[in-house]
Amino acid sequence: IGADGFIVILPHEKYDFEWEFYNNDGSRAAMCGNGSRAAAHFAHHINKINPNMSFLTGAGVIKAKVNQDKVEVSLGKIKSVQNTFEELGKTWQLCDTGVPHLVHFCQNLDEFDTMLCQKMRQKYNANVNFVKILDENHLKVRTYERGVEDETLACGTGMGACFYLAFLNKKVQNKVKITPKSGEEVGFAYKNEELFFKGKVKYCFEANYNFS
Repeated sequence: IGADGFIVILPHEKYDFEWEFYNNDGSRAAMCGNGSRAAAHFAHHINKINPNMSFLTGAGVIKAKVNQDKVEVSLGKIKSVQNTFEELGKTWQLCDTGVPHLVHFCQNLDEFDTMLCQKMRQKYNANVNFVKILDENHLKVRTYERGVEDETLACGTGMGACFYLAFLNKKVQNKVKITPKSGEEVGFAYKNEELFFKGKVKYCFEANYNFS
C-alpha cells in the first residue's frame, strides 16, 4: 500500500498500549514521530481509547492528545546532542530524538544529495536531515530515512531534531511550523524540557489480512 512503516498495537498493563514499529524494509525502529501520531489517532478513533493517552515505545513512553483529526504527541526529553563536526564538505550535528539524526543547516535545500546522505547514514547509522531556516518561526526540512533508505516525504523525529538544534542555537523561537518535502505543515514546540509535535492525521482506509 506504499506505507513507510508498519505499527503493531499491543495491550499493556500500565499504559494504554505498547507498540512494535517496523520500517519499510522490515527492520525494527525504537521510535517514529509521525507513526506515534497515527497510532494515537487509530487507538482513539478505532479502539476507543481515551483521547489523552500514553503508550510504550522502544524509545520510552509517549504521551498523546487527540482532538478530532489533530494529534499532538510529546516526544519527551532529547536523549543526546553532540558537538558540530565537518565531514564531506558540510557541517553536521547529531541529535537523538528517540532515534539518531544527523542535521545540516543550509541556505538552499537543493544541496540535498541522496548519495551523500547514504554515506553519512551508513557511517553513523543515523537518519540524515537538511534544514533551511526561513525565519524564526518557520523551517523547511528534507530527510533521508533509515529503513526507507531514501528520501522520505516527512520524518517527525527528524523535524524534531532540526527544530531542537535550531532552538538550542538561538536561531528560532520555542514554537515553530515546519514544512517537509510533502508540503504538509506541522507544528513543533519546546516547553518544560519536552519536545511537542502536532499535526493532522488522515484516516485513509480499513482492511483485514489473513496471516494463515
